Amino acid sequence: MTQLMDETTTSTSTHRTNFDRFARQVNGDGPAWLDDLRRRGIARFERVGFPSRRQEDWRHTNVDPIAGTHFELATSDTRSAAAAAEPAGRFSFGDDAACELVFVNGRFSLQLSRIADLPRGARAGSLADALVTGVDGLEHHLGRHADVEHNPFVALNTGFIADGAFVHVPRGAVIERPIHLLFVSTPSAEPAVAHPRVLVVVEDAAQATVVESYVGAGTGTGAGAVYFTNAVTEILTGKDALVDHYKLQQEGLAAYHVATMQVQVGRSGTFVSHNASIGSKLTRNDLNVIMAGDGATATLNGLVLIGGEQHCDNHTLLHHEKPNCPSHELYKHVLSGKATGVFKGQIFVQKDAQKTDSKQNSKTLLLSDDAYMNSQPALEIYADDVKCTHGSTTGPVDEEQVFYMRTRGVGLDAARHLMTYAFAADITRRIKVEPVRRRLEKYMAAQHGLPLDLRIADLGAHDEAVTNL
Repeated sequence: MTQLMDETTTSTSTHRTNFDRFARQVNGDGPAWLDDLRRRGIARFERVGFPSRRQEDWRHTNVDPIAGTHFELATSDTRSAAAAAEPAGRFSFGDDAACELVFVNGRFSLQLSRIADLPRGARAGSLADALVTGVDGLEHHLGRHADVEHNPFVALNTGFIADGAFVHVPRGAVIERPIHLLFVSTPSAEPAVAHPRVLVVVEDAAQATVVESYVGAGTGTGAGAVYFTNAVTEILTGKDALVDHYKLQQEGLAAYHVATMQVQVGRSGTFVSHNASIGSKLTRNDLNVIMAGDGATATLNGLVLIGGEQHCDNHTLLHHEKPNCPSHELYKHVLSGKATGVFKGQIFVQKDAQKTDSKQNSKTLLLSDDAYMNSQPALEIYADDVKCTHGSTTGPVDEEQVFYMRTRGVGLDAARHLMTYAFAADITRRIKVEPVRRRLEKYMAAQHGLPLDLRIADLGAHDEAVTNL
């Protein structure tokens, strides 16, 4: 216990040292309210430190490896930009994106980004630039929704707000193609930490698709490949607005990835989330959606594909504040090797949120005897006129179906891989952004030794065709 406390204290002190150095660098670079926000964030983190497994929300995820590692604040210079060029090109959406913003170690890279024309009044660019130029309304949204009091990692990120993405879609504007936010981490001599921040504001009756991709430039597992991404995203969806959000986490296998997404959906607004985790040694995602207006709708889809000794923990909250708000959630996990997964999903229905219709389901496929899954769906309901359901299933590949395929001439390994592929396709076929779906299919095909011509992305079109009959 003493050793753990010493490591945690040392790591907290390390981040304080980083903050003091950071504060000197950004001194006078930004508005006074931002300095106050940063100070409140780091002060809160110093008071509470890193979470421990004694806390219920962290009981199944051990962050001691993060707390016990001396992370220097990541830098973005000519060398890191050069190292990021290859992965930035490999993970680029090209012309499939309305615009593509590339961030190297949390900092915006203009030379690697592609800024295209957006509808009049729309903006997608560097958060640092928006802070310097003083964009109207930024003070009322940044740091006002992801609360530093509720999550120490949010507090830590808030203390280091410097750059990231700012997306603003004005009232009535429609952006047809996705806005791609690509975060690339590059190797360094020592373990490094980046704190990217994303703020998305979609006003009334506007529509936008936003994709966040987190990738690593290195593939090794040595000291230089160890890094920590601590990301926070705040999304505001206005009245009658639509936000289709995608997050693909494909960090290096020696990396740590902790992310919090705080979403507020206005009256009759729609928020759809597709969250895919296939990288990093340890992943923790917190996704909190507040349906703050009558008739707001939320859909959460998640896919976890991990193996080896990877660990992925997804915590979701569907908070129903107002009446007549439907929500749907489906998370699927495929675990192999000694991988461990956690899903804790909560549906919270306040007293005034009558006529709530909410469904939640978590399904897990275990490909080895050593893989482990902990699933905890939960309902907390204070209204009396609601329809809420939740469910959870965990098990191995159905051997009867494998046997059936083998009788048709399919090999044992291929049969199990195809079953796995079909299991995950229930999520991938819902993905409308082709580059995201293609990347996941390519990854699964490579992992399972399948040719790409066996992918089953066309099921989405098939479902649509059947629906229209």
